[in-house]
Amino acid sequence: MNLINHFIFGIIQGLTEFIPVSSTAHLLIYQKFLGLEPDNSIFTLLVLIQMGTIVSLVLHFWKDLVAIARAMIKNPFTEKPGSLSRMGWYILLATVPAIIAGYFLKDLVQSLFATPLLEAAIRLFTAAVLLALAEWLGKRTRQLESITWLDALFIGAMQMISVFPGASRSGTTISGGMFRGFNRVAAARFAFLMSIPVMLAAGAYQSLDLLTMPDLGGFLPGLAVGFVTAAAVGWLAIKWLLNYLNKHSLYVFAVYCAVVGMICLLFILLQG
Repeated sequence: MNLINHFIFGIIQGLTEFIPVSSTAHLLIYQKFLGLEPDNSIFTLLVLIQMGTIVSLVLHFWKDLVAIARAMIKNPFTEKPGSLSRMGWYILLATVPAIIAGYFLKDLVQSLFATPLLEAAIRLFTAAVLLALAEWLGKRTRQLESITWLDALFIGAMQMISVFPGASRSGTTISGGMFRGFNRVAAARFAFLMSIPVMLAAGAYQSLDLLTMPDLGGFLPGLAVGFVTAAAVGWLAIKWLLNYLNKHSLYVFAVYCAVVGMICLLFILLQG
């Protein structure tokens, strides 16, 4: 696979990690388009390129992260509702379900990449349903300052879905926030903040596999291109989405996911 394809992988990852249309599904579709056989090296590449989007998250929310960290150090056990210290603990609480699921289901998740189009279709339809239901059922009246431990645990449980290939991390967690009554922007902000620990854990764990690859030197240039591209495009995607959600619904993303899912199924039927 040449550097241009790594560049395209980075663009796809950066755009679709935060826009709720499933980054993994789109990466799997492009993998199928290139005719790449699913294997450990492709799985590792996709996870590590995802690390580039962590950089974009940290850069975009740098001030929030520093303020939360300082509050947790200064007054870690405050009982004040809506405090930054509590927000930090809720972010950590929300990451626990996905980290546990990712650890125990790693082999199962990796095996599902053997049928990329089918998994992409299933998860795209899942995203479409969740986004539509979130818009239909969500009251969208709450601000992020009103978050409780139960909200954090519920949204964290929703993030467990994103452990599986094709699932939209942002789609499931934003939907989870809206199911709890948060407005779109508040749900998206918490979804992005809580994804940082999980994405860091997944990338760090997968980096161990990278060290055991036989052709590590030949793998790194492409990885670097995809990583940097995903970081740059991801930062722009976060900025755009938060502005978009101020005035627009998630229905357009639900329709998009449903349409792309149908296209995936059509290709599967035609190949069969």
